[in-house]
Amino acid sequence: MFALFKKEINTFFNSIIGYIVLAVFLVVNGLFLWVFPLDFNILDYGYANMDGLFILAPFVFLFLIPAITMRTFADEKSKGTIETLFTKPLTDMQIILAKYLASLLLVVLSLVPTLIYFISVYRLGMPMGNLDSGAIWGSYIGLLFLGASFTAIGVFSSSITDNQIIAFIAGAGLCAFAYLGFEFIYGLALFGKIDLFIKSLGMNAHYASMSRGVIDTRDVIYFLSVIVIFLLLTQFVLERRKWK
Repeated sequence: MFALFKKEINTFFNSIIGYIVLAVFLVVNGLFLWVFPLDFNILDYGYANMDGLFILAPFVFLFLIPAITMRTFADEKSKGTIETLFTKPLTDMQIILAKYLASLLLVVLSLVPTLIYFISVYRLGMPMGNLDSGAIWGSYIGLLFLGASFTAIGVFSSSITDNQIIAFIAGAGLCAFAYLGFEFIYGLALFGKIDLFIKSLGMNAHYASMSRGVIDTRDVIYFLSVIVIFLLLTQFVLERRKWK
């Protein structure tokens, strides 16, 4: 399993994909946070906080993570190497986990350089360090769980097709619905007493909860459940080959 994980990581960084992913995430967030004169601009806002990053990052992830995961299984299928992969002494779930963890590592690496923003905001505070560190670290943890969930959805989307473009579109669509779809349904106020329950099914509600700096067990269990469900769905899709 580790050999496959290492191979996936090498594939990312032996091509331009890995570097583009890291650059796009940093450049897009950097421009909105420090350059463009918008509400997200830290310098114009006048307060030492990083709310802009944690509002923007999920929307960047909606496109960035499906771009990372679209090749995981779709590329194997299109090249005809998927059967060779399954002849290795690994279970289907070990193969899925190796690809999932490799993709997730790239997502984590995209977040690490944003700690520079934290250091900058920390030093810009009046007095220095005058910021809500608890909420910031809670938001980072929430963003990691959100990224991990999007990655599981992206890997599943890649498993259902042999076309990387379709995998990208399906992944972005599913991630967008999981993050925003339930909020939209909740906003319609169609279901009365169960509206709040419907809202709680969406990722945004749990991400926002963690961003307040309180790590609730219910939020952690929610994200872990989403990850497990989509990895199991991926396993189900791959096992269908045995039925043919």
